[in-house]
Amino acid sequence: PRRSPNGSARPVPVWRGRAGPAAAEDAAPAEPESPDQCLSLLPWDRFSAWLHCVCVVGFDLELGQAVEVIYPPHSKLTDKEKTNICYLSFPDSNSGCLGDTQFCFRFRRSPGRKVSLCCFLDQLDRDLPVYLKKDSAYYYGYVYFRQVRDKSLKRGYFQKSLVLISKLPYIHLFRTMLKQIAPEYFEKSEAFLEAVCSDVDRWPPPVPGKVLQLPIMGVIMKLRIPTYRDKPGTTPIVQNMHQADAQISMALPTVHEVDLFRCFCPVFFHIQMLWELVLLGEPLVVMAPSPAESSETVLALVSCISPLKYCSDFRPYFTIHDSEFKEYTTRTQAPPSVILGVTNPFFAKTLQHWPHIIRIGDIKLPGDIPKQVKVKKLKNLKTLDSKPGVYTSYKPYLNKDEEIIKQLQKGVQQKRPTEAQSVILRRYFLELTESFIIPLERYVASLMPLQKCISPWKSPPQLRQFSQDDFMKTLEKAGPQLTSGLKGDWIGLYRHFLKSPNFDGWFRSRQKEMTQKLEALHLEALCNENLVFWSQKHTEVETVDLVLKLKNKLLQADREHLPVKTDTLKKLQTHINDIILTLPDDLQDILLKTGT
Repeated sequence: PRRSPNGSARPVPVWRGRAGPAAAEDAAPAEPESPDQCLSLLPWDRFSAWLHCVCVVGFDLELGQAVEVIYPPHSKLTDKEKTNICYLSFPDSNSGCLGDTQFCFRFRRSPGRKVSLCCFLDQLDRDLPVYLKKDSAYYYGYVYFRQVRDKSLKRGYFQKSLVLISKLPYIHLFRTMLKQIAPEYFEKSEAFLEAVCSDVDRWPPPVPGKVLQLPIMGVIMKLRIPTYRDKPGTTPIVQNMHQADAQISMALPTVHEVDLFRCFCPVFFHIQMLWELVLLGEPLVVMAPSPAESSETVLALVSCISPLKYCSDFRPYFTIHDSEFKEYTTRTQAPPSVILGVTNPFFAKTLQHWPHIIRIGDIKLPGDIPKQVKVKKLKNLKTLDSKPGVYTSYKPYLNKDEEIIKQLQKGVQQKRPTEAQSVILRRYFLELTESFIIPLERYVASLMPLQKCISPWKSPPQLRQFSQDDFMKTLEKAGPQLTSGLKGDWIGLYRHFLKSPNFDGWFRSRQKEMTQKLEALHLEALCNENLVFWSQKHTEVETVDLVLKLKNKLLQADREHLPVKTDTLKKLQTHINDIILTLPDDLQDILLKTGT
């Protein structure tokens, strides 16, 4: 049995959360009334809903980087995962990060791990916008690294990282949390870490759409995780309420967003071209002087196509020790669809064959805009010390939007806060992405069979096939020109996009949604039939077959979380019970006991 950090057994907390397909109908998560919808959580389950574990990585003179502490102690990491965490938790020696540095990395999970909270977390995951859904194949590492001179140590420096390992991409939340706890941890050590983890194990589950209060060492972080129902580009304000007790309350404006303008400032004039490269899933390398700059820039690139999900791999900070180093740097095949953030000068040679390289200098608070920088040829990139800029031979499909450049330049001249500049830039990217995706959404919606084609006595109809030619024909009258004034080769951009991993991921997601909708409509059609009257006109064998099929439909609705109203499911269950009562007693006994 799992126990609390001080070894004492703790009462098992119970969280009364939603369950079942009816959840999709609610505008916001609600407390259910029925006791069977309670979810019992064991000690450390609340912690596991937010974090996998907390690691401390130090420097050993003989071993090099080593994981000194993993908390809670029962947390499991494979040797490969530990090695990745060790190397990714320290900046490269050339970065020269003196003082405190915060950054983020992402690495592959070892396969075959079971998750105790799987069903519960999947339920929460369904309510998230697509770009915040967790990818079970990866972990994020959120790092607070300290390097200070210390003459009492052999190396002359104190070097240590506090690392939060999580499946959740809540960059701003965990960055804020580390800022609160890491400085104190470096002073107080392990007992403090136990207390931090104990606090996290008292957090409410990460339910999207609710204002959550997360206590951490005397401070309460207030935040709201977005839901898929939120209008893209809007962030409901979390009010900072006065606490009656001694605890300080801190309202987080976002859980996941980075400072977009600050990240794009070094490559300011190429934002539209970078949007195209990310949209098309092109191989991209960000070469930066430190992990803080590389990770923020990679995360900003991935977020610039929101609300579309970036479906390829991305590594905010990537080192030569990474387990995928050989796979991603080989010259025997074309570079993969991935965005890498690197700081080691060795990569300037290793990744010279990559088609698109972004070189950034130190990111400073943008007091002035960099001068107009031309796109540079790749052959000019010799070392990591090459001048900042974008090195590529890529020719953008769309004409440059001068308006956004002027708007942001004006903001700099007027000393507009960087947060406000980021809001303008985020809205620009959102409108550009929506103008691009709306014609695709409209065409894919037309692949749905008409409701009159759905018969209760036949299998649900199939979606029509996606035809590239048919889609292209729709662009003349219903293309992006309806919502965007940008000119250029939109057709060429669509053709390229349809071959990309981002299209594949987006289309699979739409296909799944529409297939589930058809299944739900088929269930409703069945409910509206007089099934008892039907059974009276058919043989016993046919009636039993119908009952079994209807039971399977109910199980499918629950298993696949079909978008069906609770009343529909209840009505279908009533139909099943009524049909069973028309059958002989022996059959009734069997069918009432049979699940499928």
